[in-house]
Amino acid sequence: MKIVVLVKEVPDTYGDRKLSLETGLADRGASDRVLDEIGERALEVALSYADANPGTEVQVVSMASDDAAATIRKGLAMGAASALQVVDPALVGADLGVTAAVLAAAVQRTGFDLVITGNLSTDGSGGVIPAMLAEHLGVPQATALSSVTIGADSVSGTRATDGGKAEVTTSLPAVISITEALPDARFPNFKGIMAAKKKPFETVSLADLGVDVDPASAPQSILTVVSEKPPRGAGVKIVDEGDAGEKLAAYLIENRLA
Repeated sequence: MKIVVLVKEVPDTYGDRKLSLETGLADRGASDRVLDEIGERALEVALSYADANPGTEVQVVSMASDDAAATIRKGLAMGAASALQVVDPALVGADLGVTAAVLAAAVQRTGFDLVITGNLSTDGSGGVIPAMLAEHLGVPQATALSSVTIGADSVSGTRATDGGKAEVTTSLPAVISITEALPDARFPNFKGIMAAKKKPFETVSLADLGVDVDPASAPQSILTVVSEKPPRGAGVKIVDEGDAGEKLAAYLIENRLA
């Protein structure tokens, strides 16, 4: 079985996350850049299956800048057999539609039985890439799974709903996305880190994939205005002089909070 896992380099959530006021894009130099945790969990699902089923091939795929290679290589150190990274200047600021089309082309290039992704990244938080990817690939999707069971010709899992939970199953090939309910990812050990340096790591461009992202050829979202978030105000202090309840009620009514 061939399992492809989508991973992504993102700004560390423990650091500062800022937008460039000139481009409107994330300032990825404002903090450390790391492999998104939800992508690591998705990779753990694939690696756990591979551990129990010899002959399973796990490959990580990403779309990122050229200097993200070191971050993506962590997936190889964790245990993936190979990696493919899409790098192209035309992809700077790519919207969700373009991203899905490019990732689909990359996955088709590698071949797959199952694609595993996180439900949403910590930077864009779009949450639609798994569904869009399945549409491009023409395969079933099972998204937002809190548990996953992979079989020889099908995949099943549990999805939380407002009223409880739903059990979903689909045949392979398919695309699934997982939530943070899945187990934490394993840490790369020294042996894995050293082995990662010798594992296949392919870098491809849009031309290699045969994908056209010219705005004239496909609709894209366009950023028109970007501004810095206004500073938080000091708030209102209510001093209790026997009438604090009345003042609080008045404040809530005035601000339409009651």
